[in-house]
Amino acid sequence: KSDSRYSGVIVREHIDKVSLVKVTTLEIINEEGEKLFNRKAGIYITIEAEGLGENDDFYNERVIEIISGQIDALIRPCISKNNKLLVVGLGNRNVTSDSLGPEVVDNIYINIREGGDTGVCTLSPGVMAQTGIETSSIIKGIADEIDPGVIIVIDALAARNTQRLNKTIQISNRGINPGSGVGNHRTGITSDNIGVPVIAVGVPTVIDAATIIGDVTKDYENIPKHLSDMYVTPKDIDENIRITAEIIAESINELVYA
Repeated sequence: KSDSRYSGVIVREHIDKVSLVKVTTLEIINEEGEKLFNRKAGIYITIEAEGLGENDDFYNERVIEIISGQIDALIRPCISKNNKLLVVGLGNRNVTSDSLGPEVVDNIYINIREGGDTGVCTLSPGVMAQTGIETSSIIKGIADEIDPGVIIVIDALAARNTQRLNKTIQISNRGINPGSGVGNHRTGITSDNIGVPVIAVGVPTVIDAATIIGDVTKDYENIPKHLSDMYVTPKDIDENIRITAEIIAESINELVYA
């Protein structure tokens, strides 16, 4: 475990001795750190799990414990026993590589309290191309109605290098900007826009062809620009999404029912 301090930034690294899963936490604490990393102040966690998406029950159980612990640490200051937890699955369930969010929501347990109230609520708002409504507006409308203590948003991401594809889980307390990874920028789902603390959980499920070629050739300057608009995904993406969605959902279920 290490704890490194730059100007305005704290970086912590930890490798789980059992699974060898690596957890890197980047905490940006002021404007200087924001300029250094070009990110808003907040906590950014990257969990590197080489076996993510594979049928290894022992390994997956350990990954579930790690994810659950990281999410718990972020939401604990935001939620009490009387608050609701809203879990939102972003993405288009009709496109396999973009269906992670809805698949996670399908596996979330809904706990019914006395009187018929629920401590956990879920939402799969689809994408703007399906609804004609900004996803952030749908989420804000629901949040205004049910008044959750915190929102957990799950989304599929675009990988920035081939080694991270379907091998990392990214968690942040700064929310998320849907579609930004594939050049389709939508209104951000953040605490500033929604009015509720937002925890984002994402997994890179696609990568553009230009990045693949650059990783292979180490030449990132002479790649045809049109390849940046071509996205590919592994041939076993169906199984990857199914297993990864179950892992993330169980991480949240453990959190709720602990």
